[in-house]
Amino acid sequence: MTQQVIGFHYTLKDKSGNTIDSSVGSDPLLYLEGSGQLIPGLEKELSTLNVGDKKKVEVKAADAYGDVADDLRLTVQKSQFPDDQTPQVGDQFQVNEEAHAPIFTVISIEGDNVNIDGNHPLAGQDLFFDVEITEKRDATKDEISHGHAHGAGGHHHH
Repeated sequence: MTQQVIGFHYTLKDKSGNTIDSSVGSDPLLYLEGSGQLIPGLEKELSTLNVGDKKKVEVKAADAYGDVADDLRLTVQKSQFPDDQTPQVGDQFQVNEEAHAPIFTVISIEGDNVNIDGNHPLAGQDLFFDVEITEKRDATKDEISHGHAHGAGGHHHH
């Protein structure tokens, strides 16, 4: 079976119905099936839909950004930061440059202790999507070799 490129509009809400993110008013999101660009629970649902289909999709935390991992919540010393950087609440950084290394966020500072969290901000949350499929086509050889969908008009690198 040929890999598909799927385009869709979405509105993401939390369990209280508050909008977290939306593609409405901009170009649809394009992704290459099986490339790991989407959370697993959403990709599984989208693969079953056809162009023009609209659906409400609930994705449990385990199939979204996972449960909160306590081992990614750490306390480090200010002295562990580079001399020219003073950590501030909200700062984000990676410890190394591996592709899937977590991004840590400074969540609080207490004296010389800096509390950081490497969980995704939506970890531990069930997510609610309103989706509409706008495009579904076979992926090109270039898209498959590059590991991502190319937008309207051809190849766009990031």
